Amino acid sequence: MKVKAVTMQPIRGTVAEYLAALKSSSTFGPQVVAHRVTAPREAVTLPPDMLMPALRQLLELRRMAGLYAHQHQAIGHILAGGNTVVATPTASGKSLIYTLPVFQTLLHYPAAKALYLFPLKALAQDQLKTVEQLWHLLPATLRGELPVGAIYDGDTSGYRRKKIRDVPPPIMITNPDMLHLSLLPYHDRWAHFWANLRYVVIDEIHTYRGVFGSHVAWVIRRLKRICALYGSSPLFILASATIGNPGEHGRLLIDAPVTEITQSGAGSAARHTLLLNPLESAATSATRLLEAAISRELRTIVYCQSRKMTELITVWTEKRLKERKGLIASYRSGFLPEERRGIEDRLASGSLLGVISTSALELGIDIGHLDLCILVGYPGSMMATWQRAGRVGRKQQESLVVLIGHEDALDQHFMRHPEDFFSRPVEPVTMHVGNPHIAGPQLVCAAAEIPFSATDPLLATPEMRAMIERLTRQATLLQSADGNTWFSPQRYPQRHVNLRGGGTTLSILVNQPRRQLLGIIDAHRALRECHPGAIYLHMARTYHVDSLDLEGGEILVTEAKPAYFTRVLTEKSTEIMAIIETTRCGAAQVRYGTLRVTERITGYHRIAHGSLRIINRVPLDLPPQRFETEGFWVEIPDWLQRRTEEAKLHFMGGIHALEHAMIGLMPLMVLCDRNDLGGISHPWHDQVAGPAVFVYDGHAGGMGLTARAFGAMQRLLQQTRQLVADCPCDLGCPSCVHSPKCGSGNRPIDKQACGFLLEQLMHPAMPAVREVAKHPRPLPQAVKERQRPADLPRNFGVFDIETQRSAEEVGGWHRAELMRVSVAVLYESCGQRFTTYTEATVGALIERLFALDLVVGFNNKRFDNKVLSAYTNRDLGLLPSFDLLEAISGLLGYRLSLDRLAEKTLRVKKEGNGLEALRWFKRGEMEKLAAYCRKDVEITRDLFLYGCRQQYLLFQNKAGQEVRLPVDFIQSIEQILDQRERMLRARQDLSAPSQ
Repeated sequence: MKVKAVTMQPIRGTVAEYLAALKSSSTFGPQVVAHRVTAPREAVTLPPDMLMPALRQLLELRRMAGLYAHQHQAIGHILAGGNTVVATPTASGKSLIYTLPVFQTLLHYPAAKALYLFPLKALAQDQLKTVEQLWHLLPATLRGELPVGAIYDGDTSGYRRKKIRDVPPPIMITNPDMLHLSLLPYHDRWAHFWANLRYVVIDEIHTYRGVFGSHVAWVIRRLKRICALYGSSPLFILASATIGNPGEHGRLLIDAPVTEITQSGAGSAARHTLLLNPLESAATSATRLLEAAISRELRTIVYCQSRKMTELITVWTEKRLKERKGLIASYRSGFLPEERRGIEDRLASGSLLGVISTSALELGIDIGHLDLCILVGYPGSMMATWQRAGRVGRKQQESLVVLIGHEDALDQHFMRHPEDFFSRPVEPVTMHVGNPHIAGPQLVCAAAEIPFSATDPLLATPEMRAMIERLTRQATLLQSADGNTWFSPQRYPQRHVNLRGGGTTLSILVNQPRRQLLGIIDAHRALRECHPGAIYLHMARTYHVDSLDLEGGEILVTEAKPAYFTRVLTEKSTEIMAIIETTRCGAAQVRYGTLRVTERITGYHRIAHGSLRIINRVPLDLPPQRFETEGFWVEIPDWLQRRTEEAKLHFMGGIHALEHAMIGLMPLMVLCDRNDLGGISHPWHDQVAGPAVFVYDGHAGGMGLTARAFGAMQRLLQQTRQLVADCPCDLGCPSCVHSPKCGSGNRPIDKQACGFLLEQLMHPAMPAVREVAKHPRPLPQAVKERQRPADLPRNFGVFDIETQRSAEEVGGWHRAELMRVSVAVLYESCGQRFTTYTEATVGALIERLFALDLVVGFNNKRFDNKVLSAYTNRDLGLLPSFDLLEAISGLLGYRLSLDRLAEKTLRVKKEGNGLEALRWFKRGEMEKLAAYCRKDVEITRDLFLYGCRQQYLLFQNKAGQEVRLPVDFIQSIEQILDQRERMLRARQDLSAPSQ
């Protein structure tokens, strides 16, 4: 990448010297749009009078004269028995707030236990070191010889895990994933630990938002159920970065009241914050600022918004640093654990002066003291901005934060209105605990751990009871025979629930004889970053993607040095599933509801380094991605489309620009990353019967983001109008209506049309916002509930076949057509008669089957029909067949025998078995054989009728519990008959003579 030489003078020294050089630079000085100084603050301390003498002595050994005011308040509340959430800035001593009360309890009650939860393994490692260091400051007579804490996570060996299970430490440190996968499912192995659990510490709770946060909230609810089973009720201590709703978020996370503490008593040094609006790209400016910082030996962290940009800035800066290039490194997800730990250790030791990172280093991992933080673009929320800024100045030294504006709408809003940036409050954290895609699987996990009773507190709300009913109908939960208990049909469903919503993980392998593992990536990212032909960067090295195997979970890459990088192009479509709520903003009808989104990656651009010129477009053929989510859509009136076109403006370009501008501003209103949102503009949408602009949550089931925006829709549209009006460009640009993630390359875009649409929609003469009645059902085109037929088909039959040969004799079950019929029995509902057939009369049986309105059997599609196929040329697939075994195994995921169902549902047992039936045939005992076959037909008929009437069957599960299997045979039959009717019509159309 070619950039000009840095104009700042190469003066070694302090942050103040660097800042002075930057502002006096002829290049950077004019680009500074704002400079604010946060004045140093003296600490406010109070004596630790609530702590026992040994802990007061511990503080003295750490040269602490007292506790900060917020520490004093929080510890007092915790020791009084109250759930507490502390949300104060970084480096304010939050870890002492939970560790000191835990220590005091351990010293008073040696059997007590505490559980520490951290979102990252690196944080757990840091915390174990801190706990051990503090514990060893206590007198040996008090602390004993056993270790105070242990880490139980994915890196813990099997040997260590068993030792920890056998003798749990006073403080167990883990993460939500391990709690979900290894502790809660096997709670009986941890009985002593749960019975003595006094504290649950959850640090960094601001990270538990969106999909991940919703899952973790459910894991905590499951934890509380298990604690109650063993007679404990632990206290919760929560810690967070500064967020807008710590009390509300904490209560939602643990499902219990909490007291929030937000006023910090910690001291701090002066911190400078610069807003820089570059003439070049933000990445180019960051490269130059980083180079100047490293030349002064200022310890620097650079935050980027994408993995690719992290690597590109590292590559470009290393080229400029030359002999000093080993002093910086990139850091992001996808690196191998040993690579990440090596970077963390080098940062903490000071051997690494600079790191270029994604949000992976946003949390409180110990990486030593830093002087300078460079934000390459607004991070998407004020919370993330100040959390990242808090990584510098932690040793009470003067520090500098530089926000370099991108050209997109949000960044340029702050560049034009810096006072808004500095005065804007920190946003609230959002998560959607009621998301059915999350709550449903989590309820199944909870039932596997402890079956639900009708009086379970977790089922107290109408919403949860409705969800249990839905899961029961789907056989995802199984109801006991008496209807009072719900079980999971799986023993360990936790293995199929990913808390972080990442889905399948693929391995990235260097395409050489030994296929060395380079890194890992989730399947969704793989389609975007590792499609065939993509340029993939890893630790400043460049690779060409040779192949992508989604099913095999492998990506093959070859090291290369191209003069370009790649960016994907996408296409999207949206289907409305249901309307939840409607409101009016001026002339616009805005609706909120559930949507089905389909996204296709159609190709990619090759983009030249340096000039950023698009070299060419390469098409791709990749599988589409589909998911259901929540979103809102703005319906544009027909008259406004006509008026826009009469004004000679590009209507499609206008609504496309409106979509981009709204999405660009939404992080101002709700806590989200721009990548958490998606959008699509339709000049005509069939279900709306007109044009519409859709904005949706980018995760299956929704995250509550567009729900919050919908609640402030008037303000969102007004701010979007102001943004477009204030931008000085003529045709649209990245500062207002262009999006860096647009799948169609920002074409078509018409800024003037967007402004015209917004002015017309939000004209003061238009009606004010008016809420209208909610209606949970969608538009006429959406799917409606089928009407159930009043009766079964008039003449249905139930049949079964016995064979002359066994599967072993003919070479396997797949050769059933060779097994030959020994006897068959058919029951017909008209006349309620049974007819017995032998091999000589099989032809008559087949004719009767085709005469019936419905043919019922047990494994008849896969077995009986295949046996009969040896006797006819007719297509038995055209029979109106209902297969009981197929219906049951489709619900459960595994097969049940006829005898197992009959024993519990009908309280009868089969007479004999298949091997006996073969012996009877070979001995010529045809009466016994016919009676046996008829009994199977009676059982199949009675199971079928029972399921139709009761809508469930009974069986004993693997745990020995008698449970209900919900069935909807009537609906299945209707679908079978509809499908058969369509097949017959299609055949008639094909055979009809042409005109």
